[in-house]
Amino acid sequence: MSITRFTHDERLKGVTGLAIAVLASAMFGTSGAFADALMATGWTPGALVTVRVAIAALVLTPFALWSLRGRFRLLRAAWGQVLSFGAVAVAGCQLFYFNAVQRLDIGVALLLEYSGILLVVLWAWLRHAQRPRRLTIAGGAAALGGLVLVLDPGGGGLDPLGVMWGILAGTGLAGYFVMAARGEGALPPIALAWSGMAVGAAGLAAFDVLGLLPWGTSTADVTLLDRPVPWWLPIAGLSVVAGALAYATSIIASRLLGAKVASFTGLLEVLFAILFAWLALGQRPGPWQLAGGLVVLAGIALVKADESTTPVPAHDDREVDVPEGVRHPVTLGPPGIVDGRELPHEALLDSEDGVGVQIR
Repeated sequence: MSITRFTHDERLKGVTGLAIAVLASAMFGTSGAFADALMATGWTPGALVTVRVAIAALVLTPFALWSLRGRFRLLRAAWGQVLSFGAVAVAGCQLFYFNAVQRLDIGVALLLEYSGILLVVLWAWLRHAQRPRRLTIAGGAAALGGLVLVLDPGGGGLDPLGVMWGILAGTGLAGYFVMAARGEGALPPIALAWSGMAVGAAGLAAFDVLGLLPWGTSTADVTLLDRPVPWWLPIAGLSVVAGALAYATSIIASRLLGAKVASFTGLLEVLFAILFAWLALGQRPGPWQLAGGLVVLAGIALVKADESTTPVPAHDDREVDVPEGVRHPVTLGPPGIVDGRELPHEALLDSEDGVGVQIR
């Protein structure tokens, strides 16, 4: 018998997660352009978020029910996660962001929102004792430097209330990545996105009915790509592309990459948003913003490199005796425990790290 570490599978999972995260960022990046165009015709942030979340929940319903396949006990067991995800990560984060977009350029609002990635690093440090290493610190510093460049503080004043909304959106975004990355024993990604959006839509609708959120809509044509388009087209893009599809794929990426790497990779949404705002609304980025985008990319690369350099023990061909009845493959849990059974001392082989092993 020999023990082989699952390093190849981990690399494949990382590459797959990164590709899905980039796709999710591109879809999320369209939301600012759609929302800004609609708000220019009279839509309020509260109405936009409510309609977006409600339609997205309806679109995801058949897929979420299929992913659950009758296992509604998972919903009951995860009711706390669903409520907090819907209130903070879905409704709150989007509402704060759209309020920021009303007062700031889309790129600036997004960069303030994504300052929440620093809260994700802090949470990982305090909650899981994952002290940031040098590359993560360097990547975070580079990302912050990119934020400052894209904000272009010398290019004009910023609306203080818009900045406040952007920072609140960053707090909601940090909660999103932390909750989305919880995979063990959790809801399937599509079911979490669907249930969270259903909760968010119900809460927002209640606020709308009570008059706590200003409500305003319009059926006037919307200007995108320098031409008028019917109002329902950006609503569909905001709800289906930047809503249902973006949330579902982003949760999948977060579970593959973990909260820290997923949140830093999510910064790509900023670059996509600036690109879409330039193409659709004519909000052309300045040279400092373009330079800041490159610095942000460098920060993401450093954080991903730090995650990729986590030491993994090498292949070990030592023979071990495995207790009868142990299934194959197996995963080490607490030190010396495999599939609920205790291994003899000679079979432990540095099992303290809990890394997956294959016994053959």
